[in-house]
Amino acid sequence: MNYRHAFHAGNFADLVKHAALLEVLAGLTAGGGPLTVIDTHAGRGLYDLSGEEARKSGEAEAGISRLMAVEDAPAVFAPLVRAVSMLNGGGAVGRYPGSPWLIAGALRSGDSYLACELRPDEHAALARTLKGRPGARTLNADGYEAAVRECPASGRVLALIDPPFERPDDYGRIVETLARLRRRNPAVQALVWLPIKDLETLDSFLRDIEDEVPAPMLVAEARVRPLDDPMKMNGCALVMMGGPDLSSAFAAICGWVAHTLGAGGAARTYRLSPQ
Repeated sequence: MNYRHAFHAGNFADLVKHAALLEVLAGLTAGGGPLTVIDTHAGRGLYDLSGEEARKSGEAEAGISRLMAVEDAPAVFAPLVRAVSMLNGGGAVGRYPGSPWLIAGALRSGDSYLACELRPDEHAALARTLKGRPGARTLNADGYEAAVRECPASGRVLALIDPPFERPDDYGRIVETLARLRRRNPAVQALVWLPIKDLETLDSFLRDIEDEVPAPMLVAEARVRPLDDPMKMNGCALVMMGGPDLSSAFAAICGWVAHTLGAGGAARTYRLSPQ
């Protein structure tokens, strides 16, 4: 695979994904027994925004830099803003935390985190990022298979599924993985991130979930531009399987991103009805 998240770190889609992830983690770590988090496509976990890739794309400037510069963003962004500020010592945003950094920082003593990354070079960087973090371990492996294999058969589990969508079977493998996780541990929760390029691809994916995964699903969309060009990432979506109703929080996240960082975009939040 040729995907390098360093080009996209801190963009509008990361803001959606990471603000939502921290909201989910806050609820799960507020009480209850030990939590297991499994990250299927972890990446390197920490990104240098002064590097060539980030400067070339300019996506962080249009994303996290804008969020950090405003004072009226919805409160649901506050944990992400704090994490980025702490990472950068309160100064200019030169580094951006990926999901592994945020997850490892949110977990309690007794919780555990498995970060999977298929690319050997990215996995090596990920291992360095998480070195010394209590309860955290990494696998250089196919995250879809590892998530099912490593998922505890009981107890509280959150799976984060965030592939690069370079392979044509990613959508199908997400649906298959959700179904298998649900069969292995009916209490498992999952947060899925996916790009929005064209409406038919998104709708087809959601129909497959409704048909194959008998679990409550919350969907939140942040479209930053009209869906006129299917070659562009015109927005992104979250699918939350299980857990409490986070409609209000997800709507606030997607609404702010779509209307503040987008041009002619829109946001919506809705539920799927399993067959």
